Amino acid sequence: MAEMGSKGVTAGKIASNVQKKLTRAQEKVLQKLGKADETKDEQFEQCVQNFNKQLTEGTRLQKDLRTYLASVKAMHEASKKLNECLQEVYEPDWPGRDEASKIAENNDLLWMDYHQKLVDQALLTMDTYLGQFPDIKSRIAKRGRKLVDYDSARHHYESLQTAKKKDEAKIAKAEEELIKAQKVFEEMNVDLQEELPSLWNSRVGFYVNTFQSIAGLEENFHKEMSKLNQNLNDVLISLEKQHGSNTFTVKAQPSDNVPAKGNKSPSPPPDGSPAATPEIRVNHEPEPAGAATPGATLPKSPSQPTESPAGSLPSGEPSAAEGTFAVAWPSQTAEPGPAQPAEASEAAGAQEPGETTTSEAASSSLPAVVVETFSATVNGTVESGSGAGRLDLPPGFMFKVQAQHDYTATDTDELQLKAGDVVLVIPFQNPEEQDEGWLMGVKESDWNQHKELEKCRGVFPENFTERVQ
Repeated sequence: MAEMGSKGVTAGKIASNVQKKLTRAQEKVLQKLGKADETKDEQFEQCVQNFNKQLTEGTRLQKDLRTYLASVKAMHEASKKLNECLQEVYEPDWPGRDEASKIAENNDLLWMDYHQKLVDQALLTMDTYLGQFPDIKSRIAKRGRKLVDYDSARHHYESLQTAKKKDEAKIAKAEEELIKAQKVFEEMNVDLQEELPSLWNSRVGFYVNTFQSIAGLEENFHKEMSKLNQNLNDVLISLEKQHGSNTFTVKAQPSDNVPAKGNKSPSPPPDGSPAATPEIRVNHEPEPAGAATPGATLPKSPSQPTESPAGSLPSGEPSAAEGTFAVAWPSQTAEPGPAQPAEASEAAGAQEPGETTTSEAASSSLPAVVVETFSATVNGTVESGSGAGRLDLPPGFMFKVQAQHDYTATDTDELQLKAGDVVLVIPFQNPEEQDEGWLMGVKESDWNQHKELEKCRGVFPENFTERVQ
């Protein structure tokens, strides 16, 4: 009998819950349709918005803090491997071997201590702070349901009172249910009205404490790590003094701003016209430091041509097949350019065969430039060592790159690249439009086929390519 009674109570509770859900659903539908008014509390709604914002910010901070801790752990492992490598290569007869080993051990302990303190003083505090949100979020949702129950009981009571045929018993019962629903709602509402503003204000102190802890721990860590690094440096200095005769020299790497050897000047026009100032488009190639011609003047970029009177070529220069540049001779004599350095003028003593007397009479020589093939554009034709032809590079051509990976264009002004495609890089028409990491160019295959720059050019990411020329 007790079992049957228990089942009956359970079944009755389930039926009651189902009825509540149906009543709430019906009330929400009526409210959305505008057939029933809804109790509003704008102050509480603002508190709920603040609560959701605070929860979102806290969740993000927890995620980023875990990422930071993972990075510290990874850096610890990398530092440990690096010190292990040093101990393996440090030979037994070298001075300071024991000191280096002790420094590596202290380095490992310092990383471990830093990580653990971050967990204790930041991450655990973060977890405790966020631990209170789920319960409050659940209570806010429950308050919303009780508010719907209150509105439903209020509307039911009002409808019975305004009915033509009044049933006093039903009205009394409806009033009793309304008072009960109102009491339950108000108890929850009052508690949340007090807790939510308090929780919102607590965020300031929490953020201050959290970031102060992180900053303080990181500051102390770097101070202690600096001491260890100084000690290691002292050990290595003593090693260097013992083996000073075998010091390793670090050589400078090539720079794009250094010109290459074997520069050539353009030939004058074949018609023997007076020497004019050529427009030079230069391709810069990296070359070891010190290879530049002393005093040579280089244009700042391929889009800014250098002007100088035509001059003679130094003797003993490499053949023109090493590079390429185009010289456009104007139809009239150009105004003289700025004076060249003395060294550049002295380097122009010897002349190449076939130069005109006009070029011999020039007051100074062209600056040393990096070239690929020797060619001069004269009235739309090309003069070169092999005879006349057409210039086969787009205007402003700077250098070539080759795609190392496929790139799918995401806009109409981008180039679609396949691994292996060769791109001729050209300057932007408006330098201010160039974004960092992007280049302007035209695929070599498209240029050879169409020779129409406007239709073929586009931008592409520099890190998908490798410079080849």
